[in-house]
Amino acid sequence: MEARVRRKAPEESESYFVSMTDLMVGLVLIFIILLAYFALNLQATEEKLTGADAARADILQDLSEALKKEGLAVSIDIETGVLRLPDELLFNSGQYQLTEKGQRAVGTVADAMSEILPCYTIGAECAGEQSPYRVDAIFVEGHTDQDPMTGGLDNYDLSVMRAANTFRALKAANPIVDQMRNLPKSEPASAKILGLSGYGPDRLVDEGESPEAKSRNRRIDLRFLMMSPGALEEDALLK
Repeated sequence: MEARVRRKAPEESESYFVSMTDLMVGLVLIFIILLAYFALNLQATEEKLTGADAARADILQDLSEALKKEGLAVSIDIETGVLRLPDELLFNSGQYQLTEKGQRAVGTVADAMSEILPCYTIGAECAGEQSPYRVDAIFVEGHTDQDPMTGGLDNYDLSVMRAANTFRALKAANPIVDQMRNLPKSEPASAKILGLSGYGPDRLVDEGESPEAKSRNRRIDLRFLMMSPGALEEDALLK
């Protein structure tokens, strides 16, 4: 009887270690599965972000080419998502009202936007294939050089008023521009894509003091922001 009792203790110890080993193996397997799941999700999100950047680049290039065909010289910055309209194209020095030339230029931009952007937005009819990527917002940004203003306005006033007048002119030139939204109207986060902001001399593209450098800093930027993958997935689920 005593021998049997003595043998029982090692058997219980071995059984305990076997159970612990099985538990650890199970935990490792769960960890590997979770790691693979998060890695796949991360890869999918990165691919969607890359796709959104590529879609934005396509938008900018298509707009630039369309404007070039109409004789309108603009520059684009693919990395920051900006279509740039130089100051001399739109305004007289120190003024915030669009010149006649500026009105025509903004009208040309509005027409190009109305042709290209409906396939990346909601609310206007897309003439081609609807993109899986969507524009969230386009900010009409006013920028100035660092030279102080004379009179009652400062550079911040000037940049905001120039942005506001360009914003209004875009909407007035082509009604489709004002129809485009980031999401359907029925959704809480739905908004028109066009907005405006003014930065005065705070966001220079050229730190130089030459007339050419100052001219490059005086500009209207159209900054394109794409919708995040999460927002698009939520929109798809609601549908």
